[in-house]
Amino acid sequence: MSTLGTPTPLATVEETIPDAGARRRAGRTVKIRGSRPGWVVYGILSVVFLTGVFPLYWSFIIGSGDASSLRRPFSWVPGGNFWDNALAVMNNPAVNFWPALWNSIYSSFLIAAAVVITSTLAGWAFAKLRFHGGPALLVFVVATMAVPQQLGVVPLYILFSELGWTGQIGAIIIPALTSAFGVFWMTQYLRQAVPDELIEAARVDGASMIRTFWTVGVTAARPAAAMLFLFTFVGAWNNFFWPFIVLDRQNPTLPVALSLLQSNYFVDYSIVLAGVILATIPLLLLFIFAGKQLVSGIMAGAVKG
Repeated sequence: MSTLGTPTPLATVEETIPDAGARRRAGRTVKIRGSRPGWVVYGILSVVFLTGVFPLYWSFIIGSGDASSLRRPFSWVPGGNFWDNALAVMNNPAVNFWPALWNSIYSSFLIAAAVVITSTLAGWAFAKLRFHGGPALLVFVVATMAVPQQLGVVPLYILFSELGWTGQIGAIIIPALTSAFGVFWMTQYLRQAVPDELIEAARVDGASMIRTFWTVGVTAARPAAAMLFLFTFVGAWNNFFWPFIVLDRQNPTLPVALSLLQSNYFVDYSIVLAGVILATIPLLLLFIFAGKQLVSGIMAGAVKG
Protein backbone atom coordinates (compact mmCIF):
# COMPACT_ATOMS: atom_id res chain seq x y z
CA MET A 1 0.00 0.00 0.00
CA SER A 2 1.30 3.41 -0.91
CA THR A 3 1.72 6.16 1.60
CA LEU A 4 -0.20 9.42 1.51
CA GLY A 5 1.05 11.73 -1.26
CA THR A 6 3.01 8.99 -2.97
CA PRO A 7 1.56 8.06 -6.37
CA THR A 8 0.88 4.42 -6.92
CA PRO A 9 2.85 2.96 -9.85
CA LEU A 10 0.82 2.08 -12.93
CA ALA A 11 2.03 -1.53 -12.79
CA THR A 12 0.73 -1.86 -9.21
CA VAL A 13 -2.69 -0.52 -10.24
CA GLU A 14 -2.91 -2.97 -13.14
CA GLU A 15 -1.96 -5.79 -10.75
CA THR A 16 -4.77 -4.84 -8.31
CA ILE A 17 -7.34 -4.67 -11.16
CA PRO A 18 -7.50 -8.08 -12.90
CA ASP A 19 -6.55 -7.91 -16.59
CA ALA A 20 -6.80 -4.10 -16.69
CA GLY A 21 -3.87 -3.73 -19.09
CA ALA A 22 -5.16 -6.53 -21.31
CA ARG A 23 -8.59 -4.94 -21.48
CA ARG A 24 -7.07 -1.56 -22.30
CA ARG A 25 -4.94 -3.04 -25.10
CA ALA A 26 -7.88 -5.07 -26.39
CA GLY A 27 -10.02 -1.93 -26.52
CA ARG A 28 -7.39 -0.16 -28.60
CA THR A 29 -7.19 -3.13 -30.97
CA VAL A 30 -10.93 -3.25 -31.51
CA LYS A 31 -11.02 0.48 -32.21
CA ILE A 32 -8.28 0.17 -34.83
CA ARG A 33 -9.99 -2.77 -36.51
CA GLY A 34 -13.34 -0.97 -36.67
CA SER A 35 -11.92 2.23 -38.15
CA ARG A 36 -11.76 0.89 -41.72
CA PRO A 37 -14.18 -1.36 -43.63
CA GLY A 38 -13.01 -4.83 -44.54
CA TRP A 39 -12.74 -6.57 -47.88
CA VAL A 40 -16.32 -7.85 -47.58
CA VAL A 41 -17.68 -4.29 -47.59
CA TYR A 42 -15.51 -3.33 -50.55
CA GLY A 43 -16.58 -6.47 -52.39
CA ILE A 44 -20.29 -5.75 -51.89
CA LEU A 45 -19.84 -2.12 -52.95
CA SER A 46 -17.92 -3.20 -56.04
CA VAL A 47 -20.70 -5.59 -57.06
CA VAL A 48 -23.33 -2.88 -56.55
CA PHE A 49 -21.25 -0.39 -58.53
CA LEU A 50 -20.67 -2.76 -61.44
CA THR A 51 -24.35 -3.74 -61.48
CA GLY A 52 -25.34 -0.08 -61.75
CA VAL A 53 -22.72 0.87 -64.33
CA PHE A 54 -23.10 -2.15 -66.62
CA PRO A 55 -26.40 -1.10 -68.32
CA LEU A 56 -24.98 2.35 -69.05
CA TYR A 57 -21.75 0.87 -70.45
CA TRP A 58 -23.67 -1.66 -72.54
CA SER A 59 -25.86 1.15 -73.93
CA PHE A 60 -22.75 3.15 -74.79
CA ILE A 61 -21.22 0.17 -76.60
CA ILE A 62 -24.33 -0.29 -78.75
CA GLY A 63 -24.77 3.47 -79.21
CA SER A 64 -21.20 3.86 -80.43
CA GLY A 65 -21.54 1.13 -83.07
CA ASP A 66 -23.73 0.73 -86.13
CA ALA A 67 -26.81 -1.26 -87.10
CA SER A 68 -24.83 -4.53 -86.99
CA SER A 69 -23.49 -4.03 -83.44
CA LEU A 70 -25.80 -6.66 -81.93
CA ARG A 71 -24.78 -9.33 -84.37
CA ARG A 72 -22.20 -11.97 -83.51
CA PRO A 73 -19.40 -11.76 -82.65
CA PHE A 74 -20.30 -9.11 -80.10
CA SER A 75 -17.49 -6.71 -79.12
CA TRP A 76 -17.22 -5.22 -75.62
CA VAL A 77 -15.04 -2.40 -76.94
CA PRO A 78 -16.89 0.85 -77.79
CA GLY A 79 -16.95 1.79 -81.46
CA GLY A 80 -16.28 5.14 -83.02
CA ASN A 81 -19.74 6.10 -84.26
CA PHE A 82 -21.23 7.60 -81.11
CA TRP A 83 -21.07 11.23 -82.23
CA ASP A 84 -22.49 10.34 -85.65
CA ASN A 85 -25.37 8.50 -83.98
CA ALA A 86 -25.89 11.35 -81.51
CA LEU A 87 -26.05 13.88 -84.36
CA ALA A 88 -28.53 11.63 -86.14
CA VAL A 89 -30.76 11.80 -83.07
CA MET A 90 -30.39 15.57 -82.68
CA ASN A 91 -31.04 16.27 -86.36
CA ASN A 92 -33.97 13.89 -86.73
CA PRO A 93 -36.99 16.07 -87.61
CA ALA A 94 -39.43 13.54 -86.16
CA VAL A 95 -37.78 13.66 -82.72
CA ASN A 96 -37.60 17.43 -82.07
CA PHE A 97 -34.67 16.78 -79.77
CA TRP A 98 -33.87 20.32 -78.62
CA PRO A 99 -37.47 21.40 -77.85
CA ALA A 100 -37.97 18.06 -76.08
CA LEU A 101 -34.78 18.59 -74.04
CA TRP A 102 -35.91 22.06 -72.99
CA ASN A 103 -39.37 20.76 -72.08
CA SER A 104 -37.83 18.06 -69.87
CA ILE A 105 -35.49 20.49 -68.11
CA TYR A 106 -38.19 23.13 -67.69
CA SER A 107 -40.93 20.81 -66.45
CA SER A 108 -38.68 18.69 -64.21
CA PHE A 109 -37.21 21.76 -62.49
CA LEU A 110 -40.62 23.35 -61.88
CA ILE A 111 -42.10 20.10 -60.59
CA ALA A 112 -39.17 19.44 -58.26
CA ALA A 113 -39.17 23.02 -56.91
CA ALA A 114 -42.94 23.00 -56.37
CA VAL A 115 -42.85 19.63 -54.61
CA VAL A 116 -40.10 20.82 -52.27
CA ILE A 117 -42.01 24.00 -51.37
CA THR A 118 -45.40 22.37 -50.82
CA SER A 119 -43.95 19.33 -49.04
CA THR A 120 -41.88 21.47 -46.68
CA LEU A 121 -44.89 23.62 -45.78
CA ALA A 122 -47.15 20.62 -45.27
CA GLY A 123 -44.46 18.69 -43.43
CA TRP A 124 -43.91 21.58 -41.04
CA ALA A 125 -47.65 21.77 -40.35
CA PHE A 126 -48.00 18.04 -39.71
CA ALA A 127 -44.81 17.78 -37.66
CA LYS A 128 -44.89 20.91 -35.50
CA LEU A 129 -48.39 22.39 -35.52
CA ARG A 130 -51.25 21.03 -33.46
CA PHE A 131 -54.68 21.10 -35.12
CA HIS A 132 -57.78 18.94 -35.10
CA GLY A 133 -57.66 16.05 -37.51
CA GLY A 134 -53.94 16.40 -38.21
CA PRO A 135 -52.94 12.74 -37.69
CA ALA A 136 -55.96 11.47 -39.63
CA LEU A 137 -55.25 13.87 -42.49
CA LEU A 138 -51.62 12.71 -42.62
CA VAL A 139 -52.79 9.08 -42.79
CA PHE A 140 -55.11 10.02 -45.66
CA VAL A 141 -52.25 11.74 -47.53
CA VAL A 142 -49.99 8.72 -47.11
CA ALA A 143 -52.81 6.38 -48.18
CA THR A 144 -53.07 8.18 -51.52
CA MET A 145 -49.70 6.68 -52.45
CA ALA A 146 -51.46 3.32 -52.72
CA VAL A 147 -53.69 4.59 -55.55
CA PRO A 148 -52.19 3.64 -58.96
CA GLN A 149 -51.55 6.48 -61.38
CA GLN A 150 -53.44 4.64 -64.10
CA LEU A 151 -56.75 5.07 -62.26
CA GLY A 152 -56.64 8.83 -62.66
CA VAL A 153 -55.49 9.00 -66.26
CA VAL A 154 -58.93 8.96 -67.91
CA PRO A 155 -60.63 11.63 -65.75
CA LEU A 156 -57.47 13.72 -65.78
CA TYR A 157 -57.27 13.57 -69.57
CA ILE A 158 -60.95 14.52 -69.86
CA LEU A 159 -60.36 17.48 -67.55
CA PHE A 160 -57.39 18.82 -69.50
CA SER A 161 -59.20 18.18 -72.76
CA GLU A 162 -62.12 20.32 -71.56
CA LEU A 163 -59.66 23.03 -70.52
CA GLY A 164 -57.89 22.85 -73.88
CA TRP A 165 -54.55 21.98 -72.28
CA THR A 166 -53.83 18.75 -74.15
CA GLY A 167 -50.54 19.10 -75.96
CA GLN A 168 -49.42 21.82 -73.53
CA ILE A 169 -46.45 21.33 -71.20
CA GLY A 170 -48.56 22.61 -68.31
CA ALA A 171 -50.63 19.44 -68.50
CA ILE A 172 -47.74 17.45 -67.02
CA ILE A 173 -46.68 20.15 -64.53
CA ILE A 174 -49.98 20.96 -62.82
CA PRO A 175 -50.86 17.41 -61.62
CA ALA A 176 -47.35 16.92 -60.19
CA LEU A 177 -47.04 20.11 -58.10
CA THR A 178 -47.61 18.17 -54.87
CA SER A 179 -46.40 14.76 -53.73
CA ALA A 180 -47.73 12.54 -50.96
CA PHE A 181 -44.31 10.97 -50.59
CA GLY A 182 -42.73 14.41 -50.28
CA VAL A 183 -45.16 15.39 -47.53
CA PHE A 184 -44.46 12.19 -45.60
CA TRP A 185 -40.69 12.57 -46.15
CA MET A 186 -40.55 16.15 -44.83
CA THR A 187 -42.93 15.39 -41.96
CA GLN A 188 -40.77 12.58 -40.64
CA TYR A 189 -37.57 14.58 -41.07
CA LEU A 190 -38.80 17.79 -39.42
CA ARG A 191 -40.36 15.84 -36.57
CA GLN A 192 -36.92 14.46 -35.67
CA ALA A 193 -34.66 17.35 -36.70
CA VAL A 194 -36.40 20.30 -35.01
CA PRO A 195 -36.94 20.09 -31.23
CA ASP A 196 -40.09 21.67 -29.85
CA GLU A 197 -38.02 23.69 -27.37
CA LEU A 198 -36.39 25.57 -30.26
CA ILE A 199 -39.79 26.57 -31.63
CA GLU A 200 -40.97 27.67 -28.19
CA ALA A 201 -37.83 29.77 -27.75
CA ALA A 202 -38.45 31.48 -31.09
CA ARG A 203 -42.04 32.22 -30.17
CA VAL A 204 -40.99 33.61 -26.78
CA ASP A 205 -38.60 35.95 -28.60
CA GLY A 206 -41.57 37.34 -30.51
CA ALA A 207 -41.19 35.50 -33.82
CA SER A 208 -44.39 34.76 -35.69
CA MET A 209 -45.14 31.28 -36.97
CA ILE A 210 -44.11 32.26 -40.52
CA ARG A 211 -40.84 33.75 -39.21
CA THR A 212 -40.23 30.65 -37.11
CA PHE A 213 -40.81 28.42 -40.11
CA TRP A 214 -38.46 30.49 -42.28
CA THR A 215 -35.61 30.78 -39.79
CA VAL A 216 -35.89 27.41 -38.03
CA GLY A 217 -37.83 25.04 -40.26
CA VAL A 218 -36.33 25.93 -43.63
CA THR A 219 -32.79 25.90 -42.23
CA ALA A 220 -33.26 22.48 -40.65
CA ALA A 221 -35.03 21.06 -43.70
CA ARG A 222 -32.29 21.84 -46.25
CA PRO A 223 -30.68 18.36 -46.31
CA ALA A 224 -34.02 16.57 -46.70
CA ALA A 225 -35.24 19.18 -49.19
CA ALA A 226 -32.13 18.68 -51.32
CA MET A 227 -32.66 14.94 -51.47
CA LEU A 228 -36.36 15.39 -52.21
CA PHE A 229 -35.54 17.80 -55.04
CA LEU A 230 -33.11 15.30 -56.56
CA PHE A 231 -35.52 12.36 -56.33
CA THR A 232 -38.42 14.39 -57.73
CA PHE A 233 -36.32 15.81 -60.58
CA VAL A 234 -35.17 12.35 -61.63
CA GLY A 235 -38.72 10.97 -61.40
CA ALA A 236 -40.16 13.83 -63.47
CA TRP A 237 -37.33 13.54 -66.01
CA ASN A 238 -37.93 9.81 -66.53
CA ASN A 239 -41.72 10.03 -66.51
CA PHE A 240 -43.11 8.59 -69.74
CA PHE A 241 -46.66 7.35 -69.20
CA TRP A 242 -48.63 10.57 -68.64
CA PRO A 243 -46.57 12.80 -71.02
CA PHE A 244 -46.97 10.16 -73.74
CA ILE A 245 -50.77 10.37 -73.37
CA VAL A 246 -51.33 14.10 -72.99
CA LEU A 247 -48.58 15.59 -75.19
CA ASP A 248 -48.26 15.48 -78.97
CA ARG A 249 -45.26 14.98 -81.25
CA GLN A 250 -44.74 18.71 -81.76
CA ASN A 251 -44.28 19.42 -78.04
CA PRO A 252 -42.93 16.28 -76.31
CA THR A 253 -40.63 15.64 -73.41
CA LEU A 254 -37.35 13.83 -74.02
CA PRO A 255 -38.50 10.27 -73.15
CA VAL A 256 -41.54 10.69 -75.41
CA ALA A 257 -39.39 12.10 -78.22
CA LEU A 258 -36.90 9.24 -78.01
CA SER A 259 -39.71 6.70 -78.23
CA LEU A 260 -40.35 7.99 -81.75
CA LEU A 261 -37.02 6.50 -82.80
CA GLN A 262 -38.65 3.05 -82.58
CA SER A 263 -41.72 3.92 -84.64
CA ASN A 264 -40.16 2.88 -87.95
CA TYR A 265 -40.34 -0.57 -89.55
CA PHE A 266 -36.61 -1.09 -89.02
CA VAL A 267 -35.27 -0.05 -85.62
CA ASP A 268 -31.60 0.94 -85.52
CA TYR A 269 -30.73 0.27 -81.89
CA SER A 270 -27.42 2.09 -82.19
CA ILE A 271 -29.39 5.30 -82.83
CA VAL A 272 -31.92 4.50 -80.09
CA LEU A 273 -29.30 3.82 -77.43
CA ALA A 274 -27.27 6.85 -78.47
CA GLY A 275 -30.41 8.86 -77.70
CA VAL A 276 -30.70 7.07 -74.36
CA ILE A 277 -27.14 8.10 -73.48
CA LEU A 278 -27.93 11.71 -74.46
CA ALA A 279 -30.97 11.65 -72.17
CA THR A 280 -28.87 10.24 -69.31
CA ILE A 281 -26.06 12.81 -69.52
CA PRO A 282 -28.01 15.65 -67.81
CA LEU A 283 -28.81 13.38 -64.86
CA LEU A 284 -25.19 12.31 -64.56
CA LEU A 285 -24.09 15.96 -64.57
CA LEU A 286 -26.66 16.70 -61.86
CA PHE A 287 -25.29 13.94 -59.64
CA ILE A 288 -21.69 14.97 -60.30
CA PHE A 289 -22.18 18.64 -59.41
CA ALA A 290 -24.74 18.18 -56.63
CA GLY A 291 -23.57 14.88 -55.14
CA LYS A 292 -20.97 16.37 -52.80
CA GLN A 293 -23.35 19.06 -51.54
CA LEU A 294 -26.09 16.49 -51.00
CA VAL A 295 -23.86 14.14 -49.02
CA SER A 296 -22.45 16.97 -46.91
CA GLY A 297 -25.97 18.24 -46.28
CA ILE A 298 -27.15 14.82 -45.17
CA MET A 299 -24.18 14.41 -42.83
CA ALA A 300 -24.74 17.89 -41.41
CA GLY A 301 -28.38 17.12 -40.80
CA ALA A 302 -27.53 13.81 -39.15
CA VAL A 303 -25.28 15.44 -36.54
CA LYS A 304 -27.21 16.66 -33.54
CA GLY A 305 -25.61 19.23 -31.30
